[in-house]
Amino acid sequence: MYAIIKASGQQFKVQEGDIICFDNMSLEPKAQVEFKEVLALDNGEITVGTPFVDGAVVKGEVINEGRDKKVIIYKKRRRKDSKLKRGFRRDFTRVRITSIIAA
Repeated sequence: MYAIIKASGQQFKVQEGDIICFDNMSLEPKAQVEFKEVLALDNGEITVGTPFVDGAVVKGEVINEGRDKKVIIYKKRRRKDSKLKRGFRRDFTRVRITSIIAA
C-alpha cells in the first residue's frame, strides 16, 4: 500500500516505514505529524483524488531536524571577468511514515 502526498510544495510517494526528508517544519523529535493532502492512494485498487482523496490520512513521526550538505551556486560570464559564488544549506525535517489510513 502506498500513497502520494503533497507536503511543503512537493509531491512524495510514501509507504509505511519510509523515511522522508521534508522542508523544515520546526517540530520536536518524536512529534506526530498528519498529512491530509493525499493526492492518490493504492490499496489494491488505485484511488485518485479530485484534488484530494476524502478521508485519507498519512501519519508520521518526526525523527530529527538538521541541515543538508552545502549547495554551491557558481555563475561565470565568459570574457567579462565576472564571477559570482554563493551557497546555502537547506534545513530539513526527517519523518518516518507510521501509517496510511484510507477512508
